[in-house]
Amino acid sequence: MSQTNAGAVHQYLLDLQASICERLTAADGKETFLTDTWTRPEGGGGISRVLSNGAVFEKGGVNFSHVTGATLPPSATAHRPHLAGAPWEAMGVSLVLHPHNPYVPTSHANVRFFIAHPEGAEPVYWFGGGYDLTPYYGFEEDCVHWHETARHACQPFGDRVYPDYKRWCDEYFYLKHRDEPRGVGGLFFDDHNTGDFAQDFAFMRAVGDSFIEAYEPIVQRRRATPFGEREREFQLYRRGRYVEFNLVYDRGTLFGLQSGGRTESILMSLPPLVRWDYNQVPEPGTAEARLTDYFLTGRDWLGEQP
Repeated sequence: MSQTNAGAVHQYLLDLQASICERLTAADGKETFLTDTWTRPEGGGGISRVLSNGAVFEKGGVNFSHVTGATLPPSATAHRPHLAGAPWEAMGVSLVLHPHNPYVPTSHANVRFFIAHPEGAEPVYWFGGGYDLTPYYGFEEDCVHWHETARHACQPFGDRVYPDYKRWCDEYFYLKHRDEPRGVGGLFFDDHNTGDFAQDFAFMRAVGDSFIEAYEPIVQRRRATPFGEREREFQLYRRGRYVEFNLVYDRGTLFGLQSGGRTESILMSLPPLVRWDYNQVPEPGTAEARLTDYFLTGRDWLGEQP
């Protein structure tokens, strides 16, 4: 294993948070981010940056955290029993953006680094992260751009990286109780450790740096699309699926809560307004029905998977 450098990861993540917030502030054009610096008694802390009631974003948050602990929580050792009881540190940037306009998709991104220090053994590290897109009204042009950007970020690291991590994203962001994908996918990876720390860190940076290039053009393309009460109600209804996934399945949410993380920052990902309508089924042939019938099907948007 090549030598790890947690300090370099820490600085990159702080710089990434700042650069993404700068780009999003410019894209919104109205509001700036509220900055909230916090610490936790168990060790470490973070910086939460939240935007509310902007011109484009109804709610957006970009969080940095670097937390430490004396003992790993169950969610982190279920598949790694040899690390039980090891001190650890975890750091990352996580963001979720909920737009006003239903034609602008919600998006999530996360890059993170984890390192454990088992007694009498070398440190064990891994990287994780990715990004995914959750439209309310689908556009093929947006999906292709999103996935082309993801593929371009992965290409220097091997031909299988994009298709493998795209597939992992489709499988991970899936609501089993609904038998339905959460969105149109993107990238998801976890436990990423090739044994070459420099290469693994470079890959995480490629993913982190490419998010805004994937998302911002879609925001600019759709932000002025006219919408009415029907579209708004459908957006709030579909946001319910987002909440269900984050509270039931999301590994980051579970790790944060089990490790004594800051609840306000962990639940920052939830939208400000949402609705659940009993047994709602979109009328066949409508744009609302096309979302689930065509877009939310785990499609190969770049036409390259067997």
